[in-house]
Amino acid sequence: MTAQTAWKGFPLAPGIEIGSGRSFVLFAGPCSIESREISLRIAEELQRITSKLDLPFVFKASFDKANRTSINGYRGLGFQEGLEILNEVKTTFGLPVLTDVHETHQVDEVAAVADVVQIPAFLCRQTDLLLAAGASGRPVKIKKGQFSAPSDMSHAVDKVRSTGNEKVILTERGTSFGYNNLTVDMRGLPIMREFAPVVFDATHSVQLPGGMGNKSGGQAEYVIYLARAAAAVGVDGFFMETHFDPSIAKSDGPNMVPLHHMARLLEQLLSIHRLGYTGGLDE
Repeated sequence: MTAQTAWKGFPLAPGIEIGSGRSFVLFAGPCSIESREISLRIAEELQRITSKLDLPFVFKASFDKANRTSINGYRGLGFQEGLEILNEVKTTFGLPVLTDVHETHQVDEVAAVADVVQIPAFLCRQTDLLLAAGASGRPVKIKKGQFSAPSDMSHAVDKVRSTGNEKVILTERGTSFGYNNLTVDMRGLPIMREFAPVVFDATHSVQLPGGMGNKSGGQAEYVIYLARAAAAVGVDGFFMETHFDPSIAKSDGPNMVPLHHMARLLEQLLSIHRLGYTGGLDE
């Protein structure tokens, strides 16, 4: 942690703490809940990989992708069925789970299942949503808006903490760089880490929003390079979407990490992260 850090590590779920400095936390899973079978299959393989690496792991999947490019884009299986599948993943494998909320009325029911409540990037300034998420008492993971400066995210953190909930996490997922493109300013990681633990979203950072006309594209081949850089800078977690066959994933396939590549990628990130030091030259 840097000398300016104004937060302490905290538990995400039993046995998992973020910001401890011992290891990063992995948040991973498919973009959206496509089916019970696919969710369980991906969760089981990720649990096997992370158990072998002794890596803290939170399964992620969205019950609704409310910000699709096109009206015809796949959104998910719906609220109730999505939560039921997440709960089955949780109970079957003993894994903590994360999912997004888009509206205030969803928060309480989501928080009854999810160990971590996530605020999507497009909604990172929505005060009522941030307050409702904070009031749930669950850890709140906020994605930095593609339009936001890293320093501006302190205000989103303050909104959640105003509810008395200190368990806030920020996520870097790239900044709009012209049309249909994102770039990552690595300076943003230590800037945001001054006021909250920081997670690097390695897969959405290589997304090309709306880049395929009626849907988003991506450049998954660059995930490894940006993730390595973030590990060297020093982060508290990584967020990655994965699928056993990204070419058939119903959303965000072009920027996903193939499931069979995850173990090797995580091994590299752990090696770099263990060498990392998050302080400045004067510390």
